[in-house]
Amino acid sequence: MAQGTKKPGKKPPRGRHAFVTGGTGFLGINLIDALLAQGWRVTALHRPTSDLAQLSRRKVTLVPGDISVASTLASAIPQKPDAVFHVAASLNQWSHHNELQHITNVEGTANVVRAALEAGAKRFIHTSSISVYGLQPGRITESAEKLGRISWINYQRTKYLAEEQVRTGLERGLDAVILNPCNIIGAHDTTGWARIIRLIDEGKLPGAPPGAASFCDVGEVARAHIAAVDRGRRGENYLLGGVDTSYLEMIGVIGRLLGRDVPTRPKPAWLLHLAARIGGFASAFTGKQPRITREMAGLVTRNLFADCSKAEAELGYASVPLERMLANSIDWLKSEGLIEAG
Repeated sequence: MAQGTKKPGKKPPRGRHAFVTGGTGFLGINLIDALLAQGWRVTALHRPTSDLAQLSRRKVTLVPGDISVASTLASAIPQKPDAVFHVAASLNQWSHHNELQHITNVEGTANVVRAALEAGAKRFIHTSSISVYGLQPGRITESAEKLGRISWINYQRTKYLAEEQVRTGLERGLDAVILNPCNIIGAHDTTGWARIIRLIDEGKLPGAPPGAASFCDVGEVARAHIAAVDRGRRGENYLLGGVDTSYLEMIGVIGRLLGRDVPTRPKPAWLLHLAARIGGFASAFTGKQPRITREMAGLVTRNLFADCSKAEAELGYASVPLERMLANSIDWLKSEGLIEAG
């Protein structure tokens, strides 16, 4: 039964079938919740070593596998799924892990694309990133040049190359749509912007960076993924932005919600770049990732804004107020005992 045709209060006897990579991650869990709420059946790929505490609470079919190992995908992906949602990716921002990131983001995407084609997937939704457009001035639209191909930041470059793998699949007949979220905020985040929330709660935030960016709500991003199955145009990119704000302003909202003191002025860009250089030098001896890497400094000292009007018009995407996004993230962190604020 097609999405949107079921009667109110009744579930179809057999919902559409989704195959999800990255289901144990922040966006993946939110996407799976949104799929289940809309009556989809979900098969979720997970590494054998993944923490399944969250997914095991949900009515999903769990299959072990690794996107970087092509042979594990053939038996994991169901035949003729209604949609493959390729969410898995390495978000690494430290050059020490560049090789592994390339394997995950580029070779892994090639493997998932190949498996989707062989399984006869009806649609392929690829979770990309605003990062494919690289570091450039002005508000980014889908027609902007994708400077990720020449970026010195490995995450941006590998996400660009991952999109190229999807485009290779398009040439072979894959029915694919590409989504490019900005900075995602919301429940189930522990490693993204939730780190800033936890540092503020613990009184350990060293300062506010001078840059600014577009932020988006994880629930809206998840719903846009599902909307793209029916409403997205084949081969098109859709930027998912929303609220444009400085990091200083965002930190101020977090401080107010937590009742914690926060910086009132941003640190100068040169100081963050210097700290990254010193941290990189120290990590060569310790082997530990610096608190701020050159890649992180390169991103948070710039302004990166996205125009999401295309997603709004074609996917029904909507922005969510910054305070509501942050409050949702904080409430979830409280419920999990990850922050102490009352």
